[in-house]
Amino acid sequence: MDSRFQQFNSSRVNFSLLAIITVILVAAVLKLTASVVLPFTISLLLAAVVSPIVRLLEKLKIPRILSVFLVVFLLLGGLVIVGMILVNSSRTILTLYPRYEARFTEIYIFLAQFFELQYDEHLSFFENIWAHLGVRNRVMALTFTVSNALFTFLTNAFLVAIFMVFLLLEAAFFRDKLNRAFEGERAERIKKITSDIMTQVTHYLSVKFFLSLVTGAIVGIGLRIIGVEFAVIWGVIQFVLNFIPNIGSIAVGVAASVFSLAQFWPEPGPVVATVIVMLGANMIIGNFIDPKVTGDRLGLSPFVVLVSLLIWGYIWGFVGLILAVPMMVLIKIICENVPILEPISIMLGSHKAAKAAKGHEEPEGSPEPEGGPEQNTEAEK
Repeated sequence: MDSRFQQFNSSRVNFSLLAIITVILVAAVLKLTASVVLPFTISLLLAAVVSPIVRLLEKLKIPRILSVFLVVFLLLGGLVIVGMILVNSSRTILTLYPRYEARFTEIYIFLAQFFELQYDEHLSFFENIWAHLGVRNRVMALTFTVSNALFTFLTNAFLVAIFMVFLLLEAAFFRDKLNRAFEGERAERIKKITSDIMTQVTHYLSVKFFLSLVTGAIVGIGLRIIGVEFAVIWGVIQFVLNFIPNIGSIAVGVAASVFSLAQFWPEPGPVVATVIVMLGANMIIGNFIDPKVTGDRLGLSPFVVLVSLLIWGYIWGFVGLILAVPMMVLIKIICENVPILEPISIMLGSHKAAKAAKGHEEPEGSPEPEGGPEQNTEAEK
């Protein structure tokens, strides 16, 4: 008995070590091959989202190839417009940076006098605060980096469009090819994995898209009424960063509030109004509407979502932050349908999803099994 137990533990330890090494190697490969894998991953997720639209156009008697090109063209046009707005805006903000730095200097002088802090008029605003750390140069370098990253994304958009066209055209024959390649239970399991992935990822991205669009519109209109400069840009930034759970909305809220402070100083009214608009839009939609619409369908632990942002952000940068949740949903569904990986799926899921997976949740009002609790206890023994 002891020898079999030791052999069992040894097998599990070896499997765990092998799994850890495999995960590390896969992460390294994904990072090194990001220039190819990332456009393909984006096209795969976008193809899953727009696939229902293509099927709808087919029902309207539009040929599939024409439907695919029409949907891809519209999607690509929207991405190009958003990207160009962000690129041009980042460059415009960079040219106006000295004016805002001067306004920040006024704010710092006021705070320095109020709190009796040191101030050297011969140094820049950031040098006064961080003592010759060269933050100004870093801010400019960061702006150029963001601008170049967006330009690179636009250049990759053509590759994404090509991938999407072929994926959507091949999707019509996927089920038939699957039936021919696999038989019996294996084919059914692959069908279930594919169906679950498409259903959950499509639902998440579709809901996130429309809620982000609404949030961005509210922010853009609200800031425009207040008089904040680049209100449309803040709406677009809100739309993009809203795809990053929790962190994105906080980041854009803080940035817009600080920008408003620099623009309207020393008037407090517009700054307070900006904070109210940012908090109201993100709290109402993010904390009330989003959970009601999305619900617990993803079944991911909040801690896992946070860790996934760190991991995928490290592997694929900013785009990895946006794709973190869909990628974790994909991994969780695959683990659910592979018996040896099912414990990983349970650990990735929320507490409610874990109880449902193990059948701990019984329907309300379900009748007690025959024999009473005493006989059930004996049977369990």
